[in-house]
Amino acid sequence: MQVRTRHTPASGVARLLLAPGEAVQADYAAMLATSYNVLITPARGGSRGKVRRAVFTAPPEGGWVDVAPALPGDLYTLQLDGLSGWCVQRGSWLAAAATVRVEPQWPGFRGLFGSDTGFLEHVAGDGALVLAACGALDVVTLEAGELITVEPTYLLAYGETTQARLRAVSPSLPQSLRTGEGLLLDFAGPGQLLIQTRNPITMAAWLTSGGGAR
Repeated sequence: MQVRTRHTPASGVARLLLAPGEAVQADYAAMLATSYNVLITPARGGSRGKVRRAVFTAPPEGGWVDVAPALPGDLYTLQLDGLSGWCVQRGSWLAAAATVRVEPQWPGFRGLFGSDTGFLEHVAGDGALVLAACGALDVVTLEAGELITVEPTYLLAYGETTQARLRAVSPSLPQSLRTGEGLLLDFAGPGQLLIQTRNPITMAAWLTSGGGAR
């Protein structure tokens, strides 16, 4: 699968170029269009059995699939190498090669979330993974021993080899492992982080309210 993006960084669209018979996983709700004869196999999940992710398979002549996120922002394509994975914000996963997989039981999350379902998921495998950022995107490279603290809702992804520690902002504030509310993430290099410049929770609420219209 090859990925071609357009309309970035404000309103990114990704075109997934598929070889004959090649398949790609994608967010079904994010699909704009496909070339003719692409086979769509939906997978149900979530509340009321709604279709979430789907597999798109190209016909013998090859094809393409256009996908775009619900919120305005940039797109970033990770090239997984089959050796080390990435931890990505839930909901930011837009499309991936069929050889990329989500690992819900990744042991590296035990120190962060214990047995709870956290705001991150682990992806591994070999191939392209397209992530959707809310707003623009900062790529931060940490040198060995370099430290940084990130508010969880602004984190898009980080490499699994980067050291991470989750802590509370204050004992007096409510905290949620599901959303990251009231928490902070400390990172130590070497490693790479992807940080989005807008809060997707706040952005979604603002758009739902009419964007501040009076």
